[in-house]
Amino acid sequence: QVQLVESGGGLVQAGGSLRLSCAASGSIVSINAMGWYRQAPGKQRELVAAITSGGNTNYADSVKGRFTISRDNAKNTVNLQMNSLKPEDTAVYYCNAEVKITAAQTKDVITFRTLDAWGQGTLVTISS
Repeated sequence: QVQLVESGGGLVQAGGSLRLSCAASGSIVSINAMGWYRQAPGKQRELVAAITSGGNTNYADSVKGRFTISRDNAKNTVNLQMNSLKPEDTAVYYCNAEVKITAAQTKDVITFRTLDAWGQGTLVTISS
């Protein structure tokens, strides 16, 4: 019903920059929060940055001042600009979106539900 496709991962040297992009498609009524998570080898998945439909943002302390999240509500896309990258930023980065979809529809009633959608992940590797 809903697909999130990420792009932009790769290998860069410490101090470099990368820009991740994620596009949502499918039977979307609207999207609430969108965000980026990451999971390093042997560690739990953690929130990197999130943004509401109104543009309010939230960042992990470890990336504040270095990463910037943005979104285009009309295109259902979210981006993550990553600057001053460090080796500890190495991880698989996942796009996430809280998507409102139509759960059921009759002649008189439409019922909605919220779906927690995830992308397939994109690998970011920072060399020292």
